[in-house]
Amino acid sequence: MKKSLIIFIGLLLVGFSIQAQQTDYYLKKGYVAEGYDVTEYFNNKAVEGDKKFTTEHDGVKFKFVSQANLDKFKANPDKYTPQYGGYCAYAVADKGKKVSVDPKTFEIRDGKLYLFYNSWGVNTLEKWQEEGPEKLKGQADAAWSKVKYNK
Repeated sequence: MKKSLIIFIGLLLVGFSIQAQQTDYYLKKGYVAEGYDVTEYFNNKAVEGDKKFTTEHDGVKFKFVSQANLDKFKANPDKYTPQYGGYCAYAVADKGKKVSVDPKTFEIRDGKLYLFYNSWGVNTLEKWQEEGPEKLKGQADAAWSKVKYNK
């Protein structure tokens, strides 16, 4: 009896620790990418999704323009989910900080979606491209591993 109780408590604690370490996503308007359809970025378009076509992945909501795009996402969500929780890729790389984005400012690089801040005369996509995406991507990957669970 004691052994099964200890196993049960151990499994419960593992479950809580996994849940406690859920990736932090940038969720303005309650959706990843502010409700823009993440599959459309791969068609080089920034298009706001429709509430009729929503799903949840990794504990967060996504919106799509059509059932076809929703189905495409469900078939391979990791392909379409933005890097760095949808926070500004440049800010994660440059400062190790999570900064909001303009969902219309994006880049597809090596089959991955990157979003950027673009406001008040500062377009971090331009800085990302000027300073070298490959170098910055490495910096962002390292920084993200340290901050991705911090809310």
